[in-house]
Amino acid sequence: MFSLFKKKYEPRPIFAALGTDMHCHLVPKVDDGSKCDEESIECLQTLSAVGYKRVIITPHFQHPRFPNQEDDITRRYEDLKKHVNEAGVDIELVGIGGEYRIDSGFAPRLENPRFLQIGGKYVLVEFSLHQQMMGCDEMIFDMQMKGYEVILAHPERYPYLNVNGLRMEQLKNQGVFFQTNVLSLGGFYGEEAKHRAVEMIERGWVEFMGTDTHNTMYAQALSDLSRNKKVEKLLEKHQFLNNTL
Repeated sequence: MFSLFKKKYEPRPIFAALGTDMHCHLVPKVDDGSKCDEESIECLQTLSAVGYKRVIITPHFQHPRFPNQEDDITRRYEDLKKHVNEAGVDIELVGIGGEYRIDSGFAPRLENPRFLQIGGKYVLVEFSLHQQMMGCDEMIFDMQMKGYEVILAHPERYPYLNVNGLRMEQLKNQGVFFQTNVLSLGGFYGEEAKHRAVEMIERGWVEFMGTDTHNTMYAQALSDLSRNKKVEKLLEKHQFLNNTL
């Protein structure tokens, strides 16, 4: 007899080899991510279920939309960490970073940098999804001269960065690390982003993978993706630096 109810599938720990998620937005009420501690805890429970053991949270720093300050973000992160521990979630919050938009407010920030760093040395930056700001290369070079290792968030999501063009190679030659969103591999951001993500990984251009989890919708998508055998094989085939964090 057929069941009238849809069978519920448990998430699979296909991201266990990565160990650490180094890009997500789970400090509540600071950007377009989690809206409360309960939502963050639910997302973290899903991250644990799909195999992650450690998490580094990276709120947006974007002018003027998210004018966050490092001291305030750090305080809010410590509050969340306390609540997560009290909830008994089987995952460790190991640090607070930031996702810094290279925009009109970025150059002044470089004059007195206080970047929240991932693993004590990396700074995660992002470009606009529509067009790259003039002077990006110079600002990245300035960061590198100040001793920061620069990671570019989700390059597969920038339609103006063609995998077969010179721009991505220029960024790699400049010493920029690439971080791809795991959800891109399942088509969460569209087929073009999916194809770019897979091709970059196959070319060996991607050093880090991140979930970019914002809320429970993203968490459900991660749970669904954890049953994707093609994604599992792709991740098994390549090595990433997540587990060094």
